[in-house]
Amino acid sequence: MWNISEVALQLPTSTASNRLLQPLWDYLYYSQVSSPFFPVLLVFSSYFIFSVPFVLLDVLGEKAPLFKYKIQKERRPTAGMMLRTLGTAVYNHLVFVLPAVLITNVVMPAAPLPAVAPTVWELFSGGLGVLLVFDAQYFLWHMVHHKNPHLYRWVHAIHHDYISPFSWSTQHLSGAELMTMGFWGNLDPILLKCHPLTVWTITVFSIWMSVEDHIGYDLPYSPSHLVPFGLLGGAMAHDIHHQKPSSNFAPFFSHWDRLFSTAVTAKRTHKTDKEQYTVLSVLNL
Repeated sequence: MWNISEVALQLPTSTASNRLLQPLWDYLYYSQVSSPFFPVLLVFSSYFIFSVPFVLLDVLGEKAPLFKYKIQKERRPTAGMMLRTLGTAVYNHLVFVLPAVLITNVVMPAAPLPAVAPTVWELFSGGLGVLLVFDAQYFLWHMVHHKNPHLYRWVHAIHHDYISPFSWSTQHLSGAELMTMGFWGNLDPILLKCHPLTVWTITVFSIWMSVEDHIGYDLPYSPSHLVPFGLLGGAMAHDIHHQKPSSNFAPFFSHWDRLFSTAVTAKRTHKTDKEQYTVLSVLNL
């Protein structure tokens, strides 16, 4: 699977020792991460760990210090909704993901891991490339499934069970949608010849961005606010998508929605007494 391994194994030891990420890669290399189940564990554990803090926020409700940043304050997930969405994620991984990993490992075993770590630039450029390619793929897939009522009903509708998303609902998906995302998630790094460390790093980062899209809180320190020029969508953009499903189809970035005139934003204002954000209106960009 790792196309870069043939090149990396040929590099001299001195080259490897000069790489900033080599100590980290050496640790991972000897930690049995070559198991075919490691990526599955990485994905699910990242989803679980990133979701838990926002589950606690939702449980605390108005008592939480960050409640003022909640986008749809009048809609809060119940315990039943949380258990249902978490159960969907567990079910999909047991019924679809694990068998797929077993079959793939039998039909096409992974190549040995490379001994040499990627450079920092290789990790950054490869990771950004994977995000951009996946963003384009999912934008088109997402838009088509909203335009076609049959595809929407049988494949994507389950993800819109809740008009106000919350962290566990990130992976509240049909098996078909999850497997499609997984196929691209595995294919794109191969096409871009990414190092395994790049793949795992961008996997964790993309899971964080996906969870952050669904938390229902427009936090001031979220990536969508830290990255300039509105290049990222973020929680507000995806929350609006759940309210107005014909908008904001891209999972991470905003350029495709702007190009296709499907980008929608919201104006907010401070309530001076409690410094709360409230949605005033929804406007086409």
